[in-house]
Amino acid sequence: MRLLITGGLGFIGSNLVRHLLKTYPAYEIINLDAETYAGHRENLEDVAQNPKYKLVVGRVEDAALVDEIVSGKKFGPIDGIINLAAESHVDRSIEDSSVFVKSNTLGTQVLLEATLKYGRKDGAQMPFKPEDYKIRYTQVSTDEVYGSLGPTGLFTEETPLAPNSPYSSSKASADLFCRAYFHTFGMPVVITRCSNNYGPYQHPEKLIPLFITNLLNGIKVPVYGDGLNVRDWLHVEDHCSAIDLAFHKGEPGEVYNVGGNNERTNMQITKLVLKELGKGDEMINYVQDRLGHDRRYAIDSSKIQKELGWKPKHTFETGIHETLKWYTSNTAWVKAVTKPHSSDVAAKKELVANK
Repeated sequence: MRLLITGGLGFIGSNLVRHLLKTYPAYEIINLDAETYAGHRENLEDVAQNPKYKLVVGRVEDAALVDEIVSGKKFGPIDGIINLAAESHVDRSIEDSSVFVKSNTLGTQVLLEATLKYGRKDGAQMPFKPEDYKIRYTQVSTDEVYGSLGPTGLFTEETPLAPNSPYSSSKASADLFCRAYFHTFGMPVVITRCSNNYGPYQHPEKLIPLFITNLLNGIKVPVYGDGLNVRDWLHVEDHCSAIDLAFHKGEPGEVYNVGGNNERTNMQITKLVLKELGKGDEMINYVQDRLGHDRRYAIDSSKIQKELGWKPKHTFETGIHETLKWYTSNTAWVKAVTKPHSSDVAAKKELVANK
């Protein structure tokens, strides 16, 4: 089987590429990645020489490049697409949402259109059905498309979409395109929506690796508002096993929520990291709350557990300890991926020029 993984140099993408190569050694993995500030070759140095792995540097919204791959002209026939390519940092989307629309929404539409164009079996007739396709498509989304929860309750697959940030709005729009291509064209599309991931290879702009790297460098950790915003934390390796199941066994047209059942306030996470690294509360820097900051997310994963047999292997206690150990043991990786990136430098120059 030959799979196209988009965004495979990123945090979740690199862990998924590694998971697939290990689980299915006969599979060929094509990784299409724009190599932005959050996508680094260092994330997959250990598989770079694997003959079953190929890296293509480019953007998912580049229709000509996507067509060349999905048509089979570049590497041969494609059997499946798992789309993880996305701009994902909420703060960045508040500063400039345009790149989020391009990568997350337009990029998804380009991938779906290529699947529609090249993914059907010969002789298929309208109205098309999922079995008329030779390419399966999985969209990796986020629980943020559901908006914010009150103090009780869980997000289910039936929860209405109510995104509250430019980032989550771009992801919700992409999900709706996937829904439309299933209902209109019968495309075998599956959507997964996950809670907050943590684990190795996460860029240090995100909460847990940011706090770890700050503290290792003697820098205070920034806590938004009162620190009582709640997130459900999922180990990235458990997420990858869920994506694997959804791609191979998921029912076309269905959504599968993936959560860790580990609700923690940001303050609980902060105190845990401080304790693990032997630091005190004096290292906390309370900052102004994020605009439109969602108060609570929590996922009901019962559907994927009952229908596909998925179960997380990591407890939060062991997972977070392993994650802390990984970052403290891989300071060279942290230094490499936090160097100023050309895309950031160009964006800053453009902002200054437009002022």
